[in-house]
Amino acid sequence: MDNFVINGVKSVSGNISISGSKNAALPILISSLLTKEKVEIENVPKLRDIQSTLELLNYLGKKCSFTSNKFVISENHSLKHHAPYDLVRKMRASILVAGPLLARFKQARFSLPGGCTIGVRPVDIHLESFKKLGAHISYSGGDVVISAKHLKAARVKLKFPSVGATENLMMCAVLIEGETVIENCAKEPEIKDFADCLRNMGALIEGAGSSTIKIMGVKKLTGVKYSVMPDRIETGTFMILSAAVQGEINLLNTSCKNLAVVSKCLERSGVKIKDCGNSVKIISSGKRPKPVSFKTAPYPGFPTDLQAVWLAYMCRAKGKSAIHESIFENRFMHVGELLRMGAKITVTEDKAVITGVDRLKGAPIMASDIRAGAALIVAASAASGKSTLRRVYHIDRGYDGIEEKMRSVGFKIIRKKG
Repeated sequence: MDNFVINGVKSVSGNISISGSKNAALPILISSLLTKEKVEIENVPKLRDIQSTLELLNYLGKKCSFTSNKFVISENHSLKHHAPYDLVRKMRASILVAGPLLARFKQARFSLPGGCTIGVRPVDIHLESFKKLGAHISYSGGDVVISAKHLKAARVKLKFPSVGATENLMMCAVLIEGETVIENCAKEPEIKDFADCLRNMGALIEGAGSSTIKIMGVKKLTGVKYSVMPDRIETGTFMILSAAVQGEINLLNTSCKNLAVVSKCLERSGVKIKDCGNSVKIISSGKRPKPVSFKTAPYPGFPTDLQAVWLAYMCRAKGKSAIHESIFENRFMHVGELLRMGAKITVTEDKAVITGVDRLKGAPIMASDIRAGAALIVAASAASGKSTLRRVYHIDRGYDGIEEKMRSVGFKIIRKKG
């Protein structure tokens, strides 16, 4: 396995280009299952999860190629309806094949998905939604089996604004005759980007980005050429990473319009931010940040995907801060590694209280998931001495060439074979 060797730095400066959004790209790529025609998606990040998606689509019968951040998908023969465990276990988003397969073929079978170990994340919201559309759910050999003689439009209220369930339901509903209304749905910007792509394929969708989405079913969707939005989680990660050290960094091909609450927290901590429309400038004095507390929440609240990164930043705050995690129950798994670096953190159920220290110290550390890995990069970059970060394959699932981007502005990070 690869490791990152990271030495703390005092100052950085320069430009970093933000990649396309992983969380938008995954459902957009999987939506190619809704059409026989060619799909071309640009600005796709080079990530392990994208490679897993390519393997899954190829297995199902699509023909995929991925070069220079462009993903091309075509269909030459009939598709399989079963996503097996060996492919699904690698990535949580694999469950998204259920919606389009059910819509086109009235059947889908998949193993329960894997991914990061940050919580149970049950699929019951997806399955209950499919039932309301007329599907029958059964289980066989560790797989979920979904079938329907006839799907029907319906009004579906999600018990939680799940991003994945919203996307799955959207893909199923676009080919069902009549109007399907999804209530209490996810409002993340990636949902809106996904809906824009589906509309370009011929889908009739209203309300994406709000709590209610209306979909009028069509008989078929066409091929599409589409470019994925910038990754707001990568943007937020680099904003916080830049704030943790002294210097000035420009983030290109992005903005912080979808990160208002993160920007406000950074400004409260003492960082200057300039949003220039297609770029974001982060100006940090390198002084210890002021403590800022919050509770994670679905969009437009503070994103759970940036909670771990912010916690690492607060480890050097001049005072005490608290973070309440309201989305996933296991998202403080990185705390033990931060303690090994000299951080002072206490965790009680869904709350972490951080007492800032003057300096963290380099240490051998290990990533437990994508965002925990990013948090440890933040901590190691602001620490004194050398840290060796293991299990960086987690980070590769969510960040496109993070060490190369960091080195380009002066961070001291190299990848080594373990």
